Amino acid sequence: MAERNLLSRLDGLASRLEEVGTLLADPAVIADMKRFVKLNKEYRDLEKIVTARAQYVKVLDGIQEAKKLLETEQDPEMRDMAREELEACNPRIPALEEEIKLLLVPADPQDEKNAIVEIRGGTGGDEAAIFAGDLYRMYVKYCENKGWKVEVTSHTEGTSGGFKEIIFTVAGEGVHGILKYESGVHRVQRIPQTETQGRVHTSAATVAVLPEAEEFDVEIKDSDIRTDIFCASGHGGQSVNTTYSAIRLVHIPTGVTVQCQDEKSQLKNKAKAMVELRTRIYNMEYQKYLDEITSKRKTMVSSGDRSAKIRTYNYPQGRITDHRINYTIYNLSAFMDGDIQDCIDQLIVAENAERLKESEL
Repeated sequence: MAERNLLSRLDGLASRLEEVGTLLADPAVIADMKRFVKLNKEYRDLEKIVTARAQYVKVLDGIQEAKKLLETEQDPEMRDMAREELEACNPRIPALEEEIKLLLVPADPQDEKNAIVEIRGGTGGDEAAIFAGDLYRMYVKYCENKGWKVEVTSHTEGTSGGFKEIIFTVAGEGVHGILKYESGVHRVQRIPQTETQGRVHTSAATVAVLPEAEEFDVEIKDSDIRTDIFCASGHGGQSVNTTYSAIRLVHIPTGVTVQCQDEKSQLKNKAKAMVELRTRIYNMEYQKYLDEITSKRKTMVSSGDRSAKIRTYNYPQGRITDHRINYTIYNLSAFMDGDIQDCIDQLIVAENAERLKESEL
């Protein structure tokens, strides 16, 4: 794209940034939480574009000044300085243009949200549950490294360890936009702890990453919710099997059911369950958005298809393969310890390439 065309697309964005900044200080806007959050998100997005535009213009001006100096200046020292400026600025142009183009392509509006992650053991029985536990540990380690907060909502332990199912929330900056790439079927190839003849088995676990819905994202009437209270189940300890603290919420119009039993307090369990209920109802609509994206793009990177096999963990070879982008590395031990950023970065690059293809930029 020509420099002039790219800059013309940025015209008006700086004034819109000022306009949004003024609106954010308006008491009427502050009182309307839904509008305030939407404008705040727009302000942050515009700020990134305007900052990138300023850098781009600065580099273009540097090139123009250097060229002018070479045409008019006779002093050898000044001409050398101009050449150095050109050599420094010219290589920066393509990277800055790419950055601006990506910023101009509308991002998934859910990327900034927190996430609710559910991991379920799939085919493979006890070994699948053990693998689901391994994946949970991997994500907890990764989240700790990112400084994100993890809270378990509910879990069902496997008979030989791990989890038949575990659901947890992750809170932090841009959590869903990063973790969404983990949705799908994760396959493991290894000798299970329960295997006596040393044979390699293939098992699987499914991961679903949902953007956490805010209160104003979806309206749920109290009259549409049935609340069941029961004793928490699990290993011993005070409050378990003795106190009616576990909560099950049923949304009658949709049939969506969630439960939480990880807190000793009934009120805390209900609050956690409400967050998950809102999220699941909200995601019924969000899934339509994902399906629309998938129909337009070739990539399956963030399609949200839970039945798609996305990654294989081969223990005998110490190999990780992500099937969406043909990404293979041989550091399985570090990967399972939460060192998954490089893989996610590659997935983001692939997704951005598809976003640019479908845009008119």
